[in-house]
Amino acid sequence: MPDRQNRTHTARGLGAHTLRGCAATAVVVSLAACSVAGTPYRAQAPVARTVAPAPGPAARENLGATLARALRPVLPGSDRRLAVAVLALDSADQEVASYGQDAAFDTASIIKVGILATLLLQAQDEERELTAAERRSAEAMIRTSDNDATNVLWRAIGEAEGLDTAGERLGLSSTRGGPGMRWGLTQTTATDQVKLLRAIFARGPAALARPPEGLNEASRACIRELMGSIAQDQDWGVSAAGSPGSRWALKNGWLRRTTTGLWVINSVGQVTVHGRRYLVSVLSSGNASIKSGISLVERAARAAIGAASAHVRPWPQ
Repeated sequence: MPDRQNRTHTARGLGAHTLRGCAATAVVVSLAACSVAGTPYRAQAPVARTVAPAPGPAARENLGATLARALRPVLPGSDRRLAVAVLALDSADQEVASYGQDAAFDTASIIKVGILATLLLQAQDEERELTAAERRSAEAMIRTSDNDATNVLWRAIGEAEGLDTAGERLGLSSTRGGPGMRWGLTQTTATDQVKLLRAIFARGPAALARPPEGLNEASRACIRELMGSIAQDQDWGVSAAGSPGSRWALKNGWLRRTTTGLWVINSVGQVTVHGRRYLVSVLSSGNASIKSGISLVERAARAAIGAASAHVRPWPQ
C-alpha cells in the first residue's frame, strides 16, 4: 500500500508486468474456499520458466553459507536492499536459511496473507465460520490484491494489535503491524515470512514444527486455495522459480515510496521444483521501477531454491 493509502495499487512503470485493476467486483468468487471444512489445494500451473538446478548431493558448508554464495551474482548495488529466506519442506532438516535475516522491510501487500491468517485464527477462537461478506473480502484481498477489501478486514481483526497477537501465536518474532490504517507499512523480515508460510503449507512430518494452537487444517486449506488461484497478471515473483507445470501459491506486494520515488517489491509463497516443495520469501526495497524489482526478486528466488536443493535430506523411514 503506497504511503498515501490510495485505494488501488499504483500501476505506473509496469512494462511487461501490467497489473490488473483490483476492483472486488471483478473477482469471480467461490465462497466455499474458506468454509470450515476447507477445500483441496488446487493451484494453477505457471507459464514455462527457467528452473532452478535439480537437487544434488548435500554440500559440506551449511545452508546459510550456500545461500549467501548463491546470491552473490544477484545482489543489487547502490542503495537497493534485499533479504531472502527459504525452507525445503520435504527435507528432514527443516532449517530456515536466510540472507539479511534481521533486516526489516515494509510488507506492502504480502501482509494480506497475515491479515487472512489472523481473521481465520480469530474465527477459530470464536468457533465460527467466516461470514459470507468476510469470505468475499478474503478472496478479493488475496486473488486480486484488492485494497478496499483489505481495509475492511484490517478493521475486522483489530488492525495492528490483532495482527501482532496472531503473529506471536504463529511464531513470528519480528513482524509489527503498520500504524492506523497503513497496513502496507507493517514491518517484517524474510525469516518471519517463511515462518508464516510454514504455518500454512507444512504437511506430514514438517507440520510438527507448527506452533501449538495455530491454524487448523480448514483455515490452512482456505489460505492455500486462495494463494494458489491469484489473478493471472499477478503471477510473478517466487513462482518464476517453479518447475514448468508444477503447483505454486504466492502473494506479491509492490509499493512506491513517495519520499524517494523508489519501489518496494516483495514476493512470498510455495513452489515445487523437481517434485520437491520449497517455501520462499524475497523482500526488496530501493528499486528504480517495478520491472527491475520483479527481475531482482525472481533471480533471488531461483538462487535460493538452487541453494536449498543441495541440502535436501529425506525424512527417516
